[in-house]
Amino acid sequence: MKLPRTYYNPISLFGTILAAVSALIIIFFLIAMTLFENEESGAYVGIFIYIVLPVFLIIGLILIPIGMSRRSKRIKREGEDSVVSKIVLDLSNQRHWNAVGLFILASIVFLLLTGIGSYKAFHYTESNKFCGTLCHSVMEPEHVAYQESAHSRVTCVECHVGEGAQWYVRSKLSGLYQVYSVTFNKYPTPIETPIHNLRPARETCEECHWPEKFYSHNLRTEKNFLADSANTEWNILLQMKIGSEHSAIGLTEGVHWHINSDVKIEYISSSEKREYIPWVRYVNRANGDTIVYNDIYETLDQEALDTLELREMDCLDCHNRPSHQFLPPQKFTDDLIAAGTIPSELPEVKALAMQVFNNTFSTRDSGSMFIRESVIDFYNSSYPEFAAANQELIDQAIEGMLIGYNKNIFPEMKANWDAYPNHIGHSEYNGCFRCHNGQHESETGEVISRDCNLCHTILAQGPAENYETTSVDKPLEFRHPVDIDEAWKEMACADCHRYLY
Repeated sequence: MKLPRTYYNPISLFGTILAAVSALIIIFFLIAMTLFENEESGAYVGIFIYIVLPVFLIIGLILIPIGMSRRSKRIKREGEDSVVSKIVLDLSNQRHWNAVGLFILASIVFLLLTGIGSYKAFHYTESNKFCGTLCHSVMEPEHVAYQESAHSRVTCVECHVGEGAQWYVRSKLSGLYQVYSVTFNKYPTPIETPIHNLRPARETCEECHWPEKFYSHNLRTEKNFLADSANTEWNILLQMKIGSEHSAIGLTEGVHWHINSDVKIEYISSSEKREYIPWVRYVNRANGDTIVYNDIYETLDQEALDTLELREMDCLDCHNRPSHQFLPPQKFTDDLIAAGTIPSELPEVKALAMQVFNNTFSTRDSGSMFIRESVIDFYNSSYPEFAAANQELIDQAIEGMLIGYNKNIFPEMKANWDAYPNHIGHSEYNGCFRCHNGQHESETGEVISRDCNLCHTILAQGPAENYETTSVDKPLEFRHPVDIDEAWKEMACADCHRYLY
């Protein structure tokens, strides 16, 4: 079929070549990605298939009519053909019918491909692959932690974006700045937690976790190993008071009382990471009763009260690392010993791990090398005969430590347990003790309780060979594994445990 005379110009020809080459490359990449699927490279290929190359395809298609229009005006201006300046459609002419048919067919194909491409582009930019592996070095810590979390089958956008066009647009506009930051190396290390621009938890978390239907109580076993020569196993069985004693009572007591719809808990934090909360306000929505608590050691003045953020407590004020938690070394080492990944038969292996991980590493490789050399040197110097007879156990311990290290410590991004505090609990971080430290007092002398039994009761504790137990209705008093007298009653656990003691 003969094309119009105006088509034959450099701009239209270039546009045709650009569109055709882009389309062929897209087809090639689609076939290649289907045949040779790869998680990491697929993220970059997807960018080209669904975002970059379609732009060049559309530019090429736009250049074709632009070139034809410029050619038509030039012909008219230079008098080469006076007829060209008019567009005449004669349906009795077979050539015109062919041209119309070609135009309609091309338009349908283009619209179909555009629709499919837009759909694929939308879903691709909403995928975990796009979020977690595109900027691999920057997002690696969050992506690795996410894969180990309880939400590993929940897509990133379900929490970070949620439903609705408004938050989708906001997320994409925010993404433009993130692309700029990564491209020009403007991002901080570690990257900041998006505390202030997260969508409210009631619009994301509570789509799955319905507060009124939390389980009442549950049992939790903490398996720990002491930093002594025998790696003594020390366990504790807790009855966690997630809600009320009976689910029919609702959220009138227990941990999740804080988000009871009948009360409102507000607070002001003196730090961006919300690790220190000197001001708390309780409001009874039913009768309007209000109590304000101030930290007796860090009372905020009026200027601070007026300028700092006032926040109503929701899920994320405690569950602030629901999918991107970096475990502290004592925690992931205990888990690895409990699983047998690190052999407990090795003397002082828990203490050695704490010594090793209490160092700052500059790169992933230097950290791995330091771990290997430290473990080998320790056993060769401290237990030479044992080391000579148990090299397999030493190698197993090294590999186990590297597993914990690679999942929780990322030197290049400076991402680890200390950079991202977790507000659940109170062992390694202030967590509950941000408010429940016995220091928040009202004007009438009421104090936010520090009583451990508000949230959990101890049903069993101690070493495996001397396990202390009790009945459900008679909780045990906490017994510290190492004799520190009554100091644990006065101090916050995190004062020691955050720094690997």
